[in-house]
Amino acid sequence: MADLEARAKKILEKLDPDTKRREARELEAEMSRPDFWTNRAEATAKTKKLAALEELITKLERLTENPAGELVEELEAQLYLSGPYDHLPAIISLHAGQGGVEAMDWTGMLYRMYGKYAASKGWQTEEIDYEPGTEAGIKTVTFEVLGDYAYGLLKYEAGVHRLVRLSPFNADHLRQTSFALMEVLPLTEEAGNGPAEIEIKDEDVVWDFFRSGGHGGQNVNKVSSAVRLTHKPTGIVVTSQKERDQSRNRELALKVLRAKLLAIGEEKLHEEEMRLRGKHLTPGWGNQIRSYVLHPYHLVKDLRTQHEESDTEAILNGGLDKFIEAELHYFAKS
Repeated sequence: MADLEARAKKILEKLDPDTKRREARELEAEMSRPDFWTNRAEATAKTKKLAALEELITKLERLTENPAGELVEELEAQLYLSGPYDHLPAIISLHAGQGGVEAMDWTGMLYRMYGKYAASKGWQTEEIDYEPGTEAGIKTVTFEVLGDYAYGLLKYEAGVHRLVRLSPFNADHLRQTSFALMEVLPLTEEAGNGPAEIEIKDEDVVWDFFRSGGHGGQNVNKVSSAVRLTHKPTGIVVTSQKERDQSRNRELALKVLRAKLLAIGEEKLHEEEMRLRGKHLTPGWGNQIRSYVLHPYHLVKDLRTQHEESDTEAILNGGLDKFIEAELHYFAKS
């Protein structure tokens, strides 16, 4: 009990309910101005911010009255979500890596896992691009995760995920290792969603248009509604074919490009910080962050935090909370 009270005290010191109340009052004063809704996107962002502040204040007041363990753990996690983009929704891309059909099937399993995790948080998901596998699973998929703090909670899931299991795709059911790569980007298209402004010049973007293909490869459009953009300065290519409307697919593609450009800027800052610290991280497929072993035993292990669990079925059904909590603690200390 003494430990719980000490942790609660630390939370209250760092999150400071009085400061949060003052921030809420300032936002309420802004919202009372007659011209508040002139910029609808900015007003919507501030309205969401006020709602999140009010929810946090309520939890801090509950913590003051009764430092319950579950509430302490929840608010401790929030201490680690203080980055400039942590409060935002996310854009996730999953790509099949080494392992052929097995890797495509694994990518499909990861897509299902993160979809179930998102649902457990009350978040919505929306596909932007989807390319099915040749025989099973998914070659690549990009989707939005629409929920408060989705980026902050999922950003450390980015990296290579490794699966070991008996393959269902050969007659001998041999043990197979396969890989999938996950990218996580902050969704910053709304005004007021982040400190950085990403400018995309029309002359820097080349557009191509083609017919959209649905899940399984069938043509679902008789018109060229799908889009592919190429950003000339960086070479980034983004495809969007989820919507039947070409203009909407253009919006989604630009949204992904903006997130990728933001991530490039953040990565450069991080690399410079690592250089100054004397550290160097080699990017590539060898840097798997987590292994999921389904044979000859059941174990999921994060290779950074060393957190591991044996209930692989629960994890593949979206039970990622303990892994994500361990990540937040680990990277807060690193």
